[in-house]
Amino acid sequence: MRLYSFRFGCLLVFACIASVTWIKSIPSDGGPSALPDLQTLYERLVVAEELGGQVSSHLSSILEQLRNISKAANVTHPDDNTTMSAETIGRQADYLGQQTLLQPNIYIYMPHLRQHPDSLQPNIVLGQGRHGVSMVLGIPTVKREKQSYLVSTLRSLLYSLTSLQQQDLLIIVFVAEMDSGYVGSIAETVRKNFPKEVRSGLLEVVSPSQYYYPNFTSLRETFGDSKDRVKWRTKQNLDFSFLMLYAQDKGTYYVQLEDDVVAKAGYFNDMKTFATQEHSKQWLYLEFSQLGFIGKMFRARDLPMIAEFFLMFHRDKPIDWLLDHILWVKVCNPEKDAKNCNEQKALQKRRYKPSLFQHVGLHSSLPGKLQHLKDKDFGKQSLFQAHNNPSAELSSSLKHYQQHSLDKAYKGEDFFWAITPVQDDYILFNFTQPIYSSRYVFRSGNIETSGDKFHNTTVEVLPSNASSSQDRLGTGLSSSYKESDKGFIIIGAFKDGVAEGEIEEGMQPISALRLVVHSDADVWALLSEILITEDTEDHREEETTRAAS
Repeated sequence: MRLYSFRFGCLLVFACIASVTWIKSIPSDGGPSALPDLQTLYERLVVAEELGGQVSSHLSSILEQLRNISKAANVTHPDDNTTMSAETIGRQADYLGQQTLLQPNIYIYMPHLRQHPDSLQPNIVLGQGRHGVSMVLGIPTVKREKQSYLVSTLRSLLYSLTSLQQQDLLIIVFVAEMDSGYVGSIAETVRKNFPKEVRSGLLEVVSPSQYYYPNFTSLRETFGDSKDRVKWRTKQNLDFSFLMLYAQDKGTYYVQLEDDVVAKAGYFNDMKTFATQEHSKQWLYLEFSQLGFIGKMFRARDLPMIAEFFLMFHRDKPIDWLLDHILWVKVCNPEKDAKNCNEQKALQKRRYKPSLFQHVGLHSSLPGKLQHLKDKDFGKQSLFQAHNNPSAELSSSLKHYQQHSLDKAYKGEDFFWAITPVQDDYILFNFTQPIYSSRYVFRSGNIETSGDKFHNTTVEVLPSNASSSQDRLGTGLSSSYKESDKGFIIIGAFKDGVAEGEIEEGMQPISALRLVVHSDADVWALLSEILITEDTEDHREEETTRAAS
């Protein structure tokens, strides 16, 4: 298509030159009878001049696109293991290909971008080039005067994800700042707190080119807003547009979030299930929170259109107003009343209840602004998972905080919250009578205190029918398990804050189970789930029959 346009332009230029040459070749002594012909020729010359201007404009546009394509195709990338620092922010990360934010009309709405061919190439600070996921979460973050909520937000989003869900998700942190030192510090914070998620490609950190933002000093004040607020909302429109354009080819659905929210446990599965149910219907976005732009899910294929609308009016109105205007343009009939318009718009934005995201930040990214926004549909967050555990005597060397005792956690009435564990601390479940137990689950941390987890902590059982643990290990279990002290056998350990597994038949029945800490911790420890199954005789017979068949 570009080659065709180039050839067509060349033909027009040639035609214009030929016309001018022909006009100049006309004899000047034609007399009065030649005047009508000269008038006609003059009109033709004017038309030719206009065509020449259009051709020149088309050629300039084509050449600019060719330069950008050539530049992107010949870009080289740094090594994937480059250590992040402020000096490396300007480099493009080792990506599967250099990405440019493609938006055909962006130069019309942001003409300053024409001056810098690299203005639409994002700085990929951390990332492995993950594509093809079901869901992409976009989180813009900026420097705040008071408090940053980013790490807490990310911990909340990652807390309840299964390994399969982690592989089907991409979280993009967009640092919307020009200060390379600050961008580097955010990247290091993310890398330090979430190393596994960064290595796997689940978490990305990107920032814009230094030429992306326009000069904000010429913005006109509207709707009674101050100049600072107009600048803040205009930049927010550009930030959200950048994220959408960057994420448009990475997944099936895109969800817009903010850097000061908390997510409900199980949010990923709830969102994916709801999106699947609504897939065949006509909608522009799904709402998983009623606050502003939080928790709005879009089909990735709609992102270019939405971003272009935001860019077209980025100076004029706040982003949530613009989103509503898109709905108005798409479905509202000017010849019908407002009630009909609202009914049609409601069909394009489908609401999920209860809300899956809650706003928690008090200090807005707009300096001096306090936000007391709360989603009433979010409800009360569940901070622990209750189970019916077998009767046991409980003891621990850990000191619990306030009313969050081990006894309440074991009964499913609360979570257990202990002050900083040290080496050799333990939690012991001594069963009233030996039990047959096939499975255990211990989950540390919760959605609000996701950092208080058990680390370097083992799960150990005490078989009741063996005179010593060495006797039991000699029956073929020695390759899988190790002996602890006092007859206990180590059968598992906490990994990423969770310990879960099965207890083999060869160890049954068991008279006790305990958790043992093997090194001093830096944080407190919280158990939000305690599950120790007790298998009945009927259940054991059923399992034996199933195994035999």
